[in-house]
Amino acid sequence: MKFVKKTLLWLIAIFSIIIVLLYVFQVDYLIKAVRTIYFKGHTTAFLQDYKEFDNRTIPKSHKPQPWSTAKDFNSVKPTEELEKWHKKLGTVAFLIIKNDSVWNESYYDDYNKNSKSNSFSMAKSIVSASLGRAIMQGKIKSLDQKVSDFFPQFKTGTSAHMTVGDLSSMASGLDWDESYYSPFSITTRAYFDDDLTSVILGLRGVDQPGKAYKYLSGNTQLLAMCIEKATGKSLADYVAENFWEPMGAENEALWQTDHEGGIVKAYCCFASNARDFARFGKLYKQFGKWNGQQLLDSTFVAKSITPRFEASPEYGYGWWLSDYKGKRIFYMRGHLGQNVIVIPQDDLIIVRLGNQHQASTKDSPHSDDFFVYIDEAYKMLAQRK
Repeated sequence: MKFVKKTLLWLIAIFSIIIVLLYVFQVDYLIKAVRTIYFKGHTTAFLQDYKEFDNRTIPKSHKPQPWSTAKDFNSVKPTEELEKWHKKLGTVAFLIIKNDSVWNESYYDDYNKNSKSNSFSMAKSIVSASLGRAIMQGKIKSLDQKVSDFFPQFKTGTSAHMTVGDLSSMASGLDWDESYYSPFSITTRAYFDDDLTSVILGLRGVDQPGKAYKYLSGNTQLLAMCIEKATGKSLADYVAENFWEPMGAENEALWQTDHEGGIVKAYCCFASNARDFARFGKLYKQFGKWNGQQLLDSTFVAKSITPRFEASPEYGYGWWLSDYKGKRIFYMRGHLGQNVIVIPQDDLIIVRLGNQHQASTKDSPHSDDFFVYIDEAYKMLAQRK
């Protein structure tokens, strides 16, 4: 009995020392990381982790606009190859929208059309859309407005010339470690820290802004903070009013915050479902117009889905880009293989949500499974009668 008691006291002492050291070395955010992610058996963020954090609610539209259903809905089964990839990578939702009608829809692992799933970096496209809306409303002057107009912390050094357009196009030149699996990277800190504003305002420029593409999640978070300053509204409320409501979203969405009542983790963590995520693909496919209402300036949309830098044709302003088999494609993309793929010339939208992705084995900026989803969707469409 004395041995057990002594062992427990030693364990408590060691645990207490570890906690103290986490605070001393300013990595106390790891306490939340252990509680919400690592203790649950995950090595990185996961689809349902929004349940472990505080969130802001984006209400469903007061005038929901259900997607039309094709006459031959689900008349063609997913190909064997597609099902193999779904099983391999843990797909939970796969949706093919043709001519603005849901043509094929599959769900796995107890998910359904209303099930929420973390968007991860697909949220970056939503933030970029919010930038376009703020410019359209005159809240932000243009893509060339300086970030220092909103946050004087960036008035000096290389960041003095950094613009909101640089943030949207991933050309800020800021210091940032885009590592999802290291517990000590700033990306991990941003995910778990309860004072995200301080984390972002502590960034400093290391390269000249506006010169080259470098994907940094901190860019999108800072952009969101600029939009909030410009509009005087939380980003969640701004998206609800300017997109979720007029686009007729059928379900509420949740956007993770750094703490209760805090700012949203704008670079990620917008929890919604496949059908409602697809609305942003449709909005951009229609160059910003929704049911006759111009939610985004068509010129801004065109610029967003065009590469800014010749050396980096895979990215525009908040959207990933690809030319594949003669088709011009733009898409929303998130950690673990979340995708809203838009192929305008065929009036096609493909949505895939799931637990894993297959990193490129061909030195491509696009994952291997991205091409599989496109190829197999076209094989299915070729079977239509």
